[in-house]
Amino acid sequence: MDVTGKDVDYLIFNTYNWWLKYPTMKVLRGSFDEGATEHDDVERHIVYEKVLRTWAKWVEENVDPTRTSIFYSSMFPQHYRSSDWNNPDGINCAKETMPILNRTTPLDVSTDRQIFAIAANVTRSMKVPVHFLDVTTLSEYRKDAHASVYSARDGKLLSQEQRSNPGTYADCLHWCLPGVPDTWNELLYARIIALS
Repeated sequence: MDVTGKDVDYLIFNTYNWWLKYPTMKVLRGSFDEGATEHDDVERHIVYEKVLRTWAKWVEENVDPTRTSIFYSSMFPQHYRSSDWNNPDGINCAKETMPILNRTTPLDVSTDRQIFAIAANVTRSMKVPVHFLDVTTLSEYRKDAHASVYSARDGKLLSQEQRSNPGTYADCLHWCLPGVPDTWNELLYARIIALS
């Protein structure tokens, strides 16, 4: 791939889950090249916006929007707390077989709305057109679509003993294939076709 981004038809970006691990991040004062070792703890939303603005600057300087269509996909949610969908007896996404059907109240399934807003605002404010793909809302309803206990650790499928302990081993971060990620791809494909 051309690293300058000038000779490609489509560039598709996303980022999110690794930003949730810590509420603050260590930001180096200065440069590794200059031998800097001191850092500041900075709130993740501030760092996330700075990183996206740096990305936006790179896109604006290196991508020809008359040649290349740029897409930025929003975050996908996690379903770790079954209380988020009023199932206090549940164990995260384990044994969930139906999507969330109650659409009368807003969902709160650990989606960081501030991070979502930053991504939407940065892409909207760019000098080159970036197509923001909102996969977040539709995915929030799909608590049933995660790998759950049908997952792997260290390259091996979970044992029966591990599967019987979903509180520890259920994978509510990754998604089943085929499944919801296919819908994300179909939305992307539809946007590409609409641009043609």
